[in-house]
Amino acid sequence: DYEFELPDAATFWYHPHTNETEQLEKGLYGALVVRGPDEPAVDNERVLVLDDIKLDRRGDLARFGGIKQRHDGRRGDLLLLNGRSDAGIHMAGGQVERWRLVNASSSRYARLTVGGRQFRILGTDGGLLTAPVLATEVLLAPAERADLAVGPFDPGTEVALEALPYSRGMVSDQGGRYATVTVGPQRPSRASIPSTLRPIRPLAPVDAPVTRTVRLGGKRSLRRGVDFFVNGERHHHADPVRAGELQVWDVVNDTKMDHPFHLHGFFFQVLQVNGAPPRYLSWEDTVNVPDRGRVRIAWLPDDRPGSWMYHCHILEHHAAGMMAHFEVLPRPDTNASPPARPHRSSLT
Repeated sequence: DYEFELPDAATFWYHPHTNETEQLEKGLYGALVVRGPDEPAVDNERVLVLDDIKLDRRGDLARFGGIKQRHDGRRGDLLLLNGRSDAGIHMAGGQVERWRLVNASSSRYARLTVGGRQFRILGTDGGLLTAPVLATEVLLAPAERADLAVGPFDPGTEVALEALPYSRGMVSDQGGRYATVTVGPQRPSRASIPSTLRPIRPLAPVDAPVTRTVRLGGKRSLRRGVDFFVNGERHHHADPVRAGELQVWDVVNDTKMDHPFHLHGFFFQVLQVNGAPPRYLSWEDTVNVPDRGRVRIAWLPDDRPGSWMYHCHILEHHAAGMMAHFEVLPRPDTNASPPARPHRSSLT
């Protein structure tokens, strides 16, 4: 039995951290939705989990392992939405739905579009944005989430929820259709999405001094084909951080392929991607680090001392060494009563 408080409203997911490549490929994961008191009003809500599966010629799960899978990550040839291929989504005409998207793929990037139609991005890994963001596509690296307001569409419309081709350096994801969206008869809408969703206070300026550099690397291995590293070490043991002390990290990708950087247990803000600020301010726990790129993040360790981890969420890269353990140390004044873990709203 697990008992825990829910300080943050967002779309989450869970999965095992033992033999991840095989266990997640076989479906051992799930979504978890935490709702807040002031959610935007929509006509319907869906949780949509993206995945792919690799099959052999007989239609069974393909063999696990091999140098190519270790290097590229396991990429399936069949796209799945909530465990189904060729899925269908049926909407009512004139209505707005909230789609909570989770990319549970081992390594596939999903550059999503809804038939090229415009939608609104409402939230990311750590919950709602400050305001809806209009877009026609959104990129979800493995482990990333996005909440979208989709619609309204005219009755009789048919569009595809699909991924467009995306090059992640030495590897390319060719995309494909996850589901066909068909729109039925018109229904009245009660959707009301405000222009302001919630305030978010920046943790640090974009040029804040860096407190740590995390280098993601890899090289060929005669024994294993390829190894992956954090700061030159497989399964790196990193320096500790202290609760209450602002962290500004540069995550540097020294390889020729993208890597989704995932921080366990804490949300961060992206300050820069290759020197430029992001399009919007948000709370994240996963960010894509482009090939040969650099991402600067800011985060605040709160009062949960103990062992934590960060890693590449391409599962095979994680297993091959691109991960690190680190300690969160308690505040130095141990006689003082530590404050409770802050909600994200208390940081706004």
